[in-house]
Amino acid sequence: MEDKNNNKILISGNEAIAQGAIDAGCRFYAGYPITPQNELTAYMSEHMKQAGGVFIQAESEISAISMVYGASGCGFRAMTSSSSPGVSLKQEGISYIAAAQLPAVIVNMMRGGPGLGNIAPAQSDYFQATKGGGHGDFHCLVLAPSNVQEAYDLMSDAFDLADKYRNPVIILGDGMLGQVMEPLEAKSEKRKAKKFKKPWALTGCKGRPANVVKSFYMADGALEKFNLILQKKYRSMRQKEQRCAVSFISDAKLIIVAYGSMARIAEGAVNTLREQGKKVGLIRPVTLWPFPEKIFKQLTLKNKRLKFLAVEMSYGQMVEDVRLSVSGKASVEFLGRAGGGIPTEEEIIKKIKKIC
Repeated sequence: MEDKNNNKILISGNEAIAQGAIDAGCRFYAGYPITPQNELTAYMSEHMKQAGGVFIQAESEISAISMVYGASGCGFRAMTSSSSPGVSLKQEGISYIAAAQLPAVIVNMMRGGPGLGNIAPAQSDYFQATKGGGHGDFHCLVLAPSNVQEAYDLMSDAFDLADKYRNPVIILGDGMLGQVMEPLEAKSEKRKAKKFKKPWALTGCKGRPANVVKSFYMADGALEKFNLILQKKYRSMRQKEQRCAVSFISDAKLIIVAYGSMARIAEGAVNTLREQGKKVGLIRPVTLWPFPEKIFKQLTLKNKRLKFLAVEMSYGQMVEDVRLSVSGKASVEFLGRAGGGIPTEEEIIKKIKKIC
């Protein structure tokens, strides 16, 4: 549905991610259906050809991530999407892509788990996304949008970061974000996808030495030397790419920490408590890896009595990064539900009134 007066369209989070990827220059998509992200795959099937790209419904999740590996190796902006059990199947391929230093974007619209779980919103894949997931010492950059507009906007950033660092980037959403429909101001006519030179790509070696893309190092010490190169890259990401959104933190005595869809509910609790005179603030991590630890260190240096409350749709995953970030200099409480359970605004307020 399009409003021609203000150039906004009504669109779901899944569809916004798909359109954001196309506008960011994604020209290869391979995926396999799984709820609650099927609208994304369907949108790609309808629009990729028109954009001059390639859409493939693969025979499995493993096949889809392997196709992304190949397309990225050839220099294309490539992407796949899935939901929790499907992303688990992709982990081997994600590890290979990280080891081959290839740019790719992987979308995970989380569902309840563990196992096959259900299709209700959850945030139980935080560890999987931020701690490596697959085998080996590697990291993916992880971005967590909280609304439809941000889901669209972050796709451009995701592809740029993937190309900048030659590294996989994960968009971590949930069923709520994927299914909700909100107004979106798409900027495809104003935005031009950034161009990154890719001299490493497998584009045919006529007239130049052959490029080699691999993750296999057998000579003595070669793999350790390569891993040190990766670690240097991860330190650079950690230093330069931390992002978060904050509200009411300058005078806050307690700060809620929540990401994605959960942050929207937490924001409602903050507004209600502010109306009651409670000095409560909100930090919403936008990058989950690297976690925005700098803001926590700055705040705990200024205020020795500051308290934090991590609220998640899991039984406690992000809260560990909050505790590491404050380094024991502030108390960190936790409120979480999982398996489709969503902490309500009332539950958050009740918890805060117990703490303060």
